[in-house]
Amino acid sequence: MAEAKIIDFGNRGQAARGRRRTGRMPESQETPTLGDEDPGFESEEVPQTPALGALFSELARLASRSVRSLPSLPTTQLGAFAADPLHTLASLAQTLGVEWEDSLDETVAFIRKRLHGDYAIDEFGFDPEFTTKIFLPVLRRLADSWFRVEVRGAENLPADGSALLVSNHAGTLPIDGMILHTVVYDEIGRHLRMLGADLIFKTPYSHDLARKTGSTLACQEDAERLLASNQLVAVFPEGFKGLGKPYADRYKLQRFGRGGFVSAALRAQVPIIPTAIVGSEEIFPLIARAPALARMLGLPYFPITPLFPWLGPLGMIPLPSKWIIQFGEAITTDELGPGAADDPMIVFNITDQVRETIQQTLYALLMQRRSAFF
Repeated sequence: MAEAKIIDFGNRGQAARGRRRTGRMPESQETPTLGDEDPGFESEEVPQTPALGALFSELARLASRSVRSLPSLPTTQLGAFAADPLHTLASLAQTLGVEWEDSLDETVAFIRKRLHGDYAIDEFGFDPEFTTKIFLPVLRRLADSWFRVEVRGAENLPADGSALLVSNHAGTLPIDGMILHTVVYDEIGRHLRMLGADLIFKTPYSHDLARKTGSTLACQEDAERLLASNQLVAVFPEGFKGLGKPYADRYKLQRFGRGGFVSAALRAQVPIIPTAIVGSEEIFPLIARAPALARMLGLPYFPITPLFPWLGPLGMIPLPSKWIIQFGEAITTDELGPGAADDPMIVFNITDQVRETIQQTLYALLMQRRSAFF
């Protein structure tokens, strides 16, 4: 099989679809991170969350309606699959609702090309063709039909040039980052280069998928290289503290680390765009983190939710919460100069400003949202 070609990173996405409504990296522990990824959690009692009952009271009606709306699958004959498996699989994907931008024949040609290794990646391992044609169409179906994402403030996203998106992080699993990537691409046609925790790049399969879809290690060096190359970069400063916080603490931002993301933006002289995501907290309501089991498995936490691990793999299906993603007005950094990155007070003040902006936006969106699921 041929090796993938290496191309210059910075490959732009295709033109925005306009479908959605408006309204190799060092892995040592010494690598400075932009977030504050705690290796584990202290033991604690299962929090009492009376709100869980109210949260699930609406779920039965929505679940029954969603099941009725699923497409019926055609019977795939064994002979047809043996004769042309690629056409059969591509046709099945379309039946399931994956909206390929190309025709069926073009999709099959794309798959054949991938099997021969005839594709290009950048120096970080980002594969824009795979991301655009395979990864994002699957996520787009999830964003549009399952989470029904509503986007606000898309006009604050830059059509070109570098910028740093800073977002809250929640939901037990990092689905919010993937949905954010999909939303940004659909709005302005640009891929979002996310900065992820080192655990992602130490996990089999997760490592390869993260690299292929544009993620890299959340360290100062990688962040500055991307921002210096006209990339749109996203960081989640809460890290695992936000991703794995109990449902009782939903939408309460955790500490934003030491402000490494602000230092990177100041050195690159790029704007910071505060981003607030409402809806991700309800997809896997975390009621306990099983710290002893998590330490045995080498995880920051082991999620215990109302459905997982009790229902096995079915418990890993995210609940269909209603999402709102709002992009705030950019916080400029160019008037301060690159030297401001070495001033702890400036870094602290901007970090606090970004955090407070996101927190207040979350509160405002929660006041406007009538229901977690409708």
